[in-house]
Amino acid sequence: MTIKSVLITGANAGLGKESARLMALRPETERVLLACRNPERAEAAKAELEQATGRKIFEIVLMDVTDIAGVRKVVDGLTEPIDGLIMNAGGAGGAGAGDMTPEGVRWLFSVNVLGHAALLEALLEQGKLTQAAIFASSEAARGIPAMGFARPDLPESSVDDFLDVAKGSARAFDPMKDYGPVKYVGTLWMSAMARKHPNIRFVSVSPGMTTGTNAAEEAPGIQKVIFKYIAFPVMTWLGRAHGVETGAQRYVDVLVDDKYTSGRFYASPWPSTSGPLVDQAEIFADLDNKAFQDNASTAVASFL
Repeated sequence: MTIKSVLITGANAGLGKESARLMALRPETERVLLACRNPERAEAAKAELEQATGRKIFEIVLMDVTDIAGVRKVVDGLTEPIDGLIMNAGGAGGAGAGDMTPEGVRWLFSVNVLGHAALLEALLEQGKLTQAAIFASSEAARGIPAMGFARPDLPESSVDDFLDVAKGSARAFDPMKDYGPVKYVGTLWMSAMARKHPNIRFVSVSPGMTTGTNAAEEAPGIQKVIFKYIAFPVMTWLGRAHGVETGAQRYVDVLVDDKYTSGRFYASPWPSTSGPLVDQAEIFADLDNKAFQDNASTAVASFL
């Protein structure tokens, strides 16, 4: 299989923009669709990418993944199918992460999971995705002790558990405690999609702890200072963090190479947040539980 066209969400900066650059450097790539919310930033990113790669293969797609109806309209407007999809938009969400959306979920869940679920479902319904979809997960989905992210404490991983993660209703919202479970739900949902659609490859991958993104800026309160000036520098010194090119290269490698198996989640070896990609089910067996995957899929679908 050869990925000739790709759509990347959150493509105007950070990992999304770097993924677009790396894809354009591949001679096989003919179209790179930059899905962005802000038209001015999208135009600036497009111009910078054209200059950096010497190629005019970038197209802007204005999309806010938290606008579910808008996402579907974007898919309706695509005139040609895409071979690959990189669902990169997301993150800790900043000050508005706990806000409720019209679908009744926290903004954190909408930007990381629900909007991408709407995008992927629409592409599949219209036959506009031909080969592979990559979901940006995180080591937080299996816990990152060094960064204060506990392993998701959902022993039953039931539909109701996952509905609570989406709504943020089980306790007071805290992005440091909710981020890992949100990524966990998204990762399980992707694995369920892989079994439902065996003709498409669905793979979750973490970019790892990546410097040069807005991750530290989105952290709440004092944690922003700790991440930006202590955790990130120390983790980089310890070899447990890397630059944006390395993080984006993970996306590209998993997208274009079918040695990365559909339905799996690849990220750093335990307990690190950098290093070679390994199957995370070897670290956290719940990720391989098909009943949990189906529960996540049911919960996500209930909001669409």
